Amino acid sequence: MTSDITAFRHRADLAGIPVYRQGKPAPTDRRAFKLSSNENPYGPLPSVVEAIERGALGTINRYPDMHGWKVVDRIAAQYGVDASNVILGAGSSEIITELVNALAGPGTEVIYPWRSFEAYPIIVRGSGATPVQVPLTADLRHDIPAMIAAVTDRTRLIIVNNPNNPTGTTVSREEAERLLEAVPKDVVVLFDEAYFQFNTDPDTEVAMDLFRRYPNVVVAHTFSKAYGLAGLRIGYGIGPAAVVDEMSKVALPFAVSDVAQTAAVASLDAQSELDDRVRDLIAERARVLGALRGQGWHVPDSGANFFWLQLGDLTDRVAERLTEAGVIARVFSGDGIRISIGSHEANDLVIETCAAAIEALPEAAKQWAPADGDAR
Repeated sequence: MTSDITAFRHRADLAGIPVYRQGKPAPTDRRAFKLSSNENPYGPLPSVVEAIERGALGTINRYPDMHGWKVVDRIAAQYGVDASNVILGAGSSEIITELVNALAGPGTEVIYPWRSFEAYPIIVRGSGATPVQVPLTADLRHDIPAMIAAVTDRTRLIIVNNPNNPTGTTVSREEAERLLEAVPKDVVVLFDEAYFQFNTDPDTEVAMDLFRRYPNVVVAHTFSKAYGLAGLRIGYGIGPAAVVDEMSKVALPFAVSDVAQTAAVASLDAQSELDDRVRDLIAERARVLGALRGQGWHVPDSGANFFWLQLGDLTDRVAERLTEAGVIARVFSGDGIRISIGSHEANDLVIETCAAAIEALPEAAKQWAPADGDAR
């Protein structure tokens, strides 16, 4: 049974909001790997599972600590900030949503790069604000001068996605500082760093360094990616206490479960073991990118646990070959394909399948090629 939206009063502006599409799951009737959602291929560490079983399962009938102090205090101590600077959310997506809802609304604007995280236009339009999408440069990176030029008296927030999802490209320290020096100090700049643990670019900005130097910086991090807790939904924001207070006003009460909070603390306790897993994924990323470039693909350097193939009109044809082989990637029709770094076996299949794809479609390598000095 379907309903006609015109039959009841509603927000007409929601008609322009795309529905967020989750990464496709891997089929279960054949060998296939889900590489469509940038998930960590490894499960939680045994110590994290033990902490959940020991300390959280018995409290499921109770509401969690709404402020998540056991996590907030740990994050505050880790970064040397006050607890009033930290806020939890159900993943960093909720942190971003809280910030947009706290700062923006009808008649205001939010600037962000594009193509970038698909939730940005959904979150911004959901708040009633107007999204201002600034196209990436030819080398698929943030166009910082264009973002600065887009600032008006209606601007309430600027989002920097570093590394950028889905291209994996990074923002340099100099670029970030140029942006912060140029924008008014009463305009908040959000650094969305969901994948920062994988970012090995020595020239990249570090958002927490900027937070200590500028009064208008907010940082969003998550336990979903490097920590492998995507299914538990927990992330955090660090920002000026006054901004965090405003975010708290629009935060969903009890959004972060006690199970998620317990797992987050246990993951922080197991940091060295988790760092080993991150190093493995970084090494696998280098192996995959090296193999693909050897096959003739042009792939931008990635600071995340995924990489991007810019394919234009050939996107769907390459995606079909990947899917048939069991590589379930994130497809942006007419634009490109994002492929997560998975297990060693999954990455072997990616290399094998991409070799066959470029042999059958050699023109795919010509869809994007960095100019001299552009690749990072």
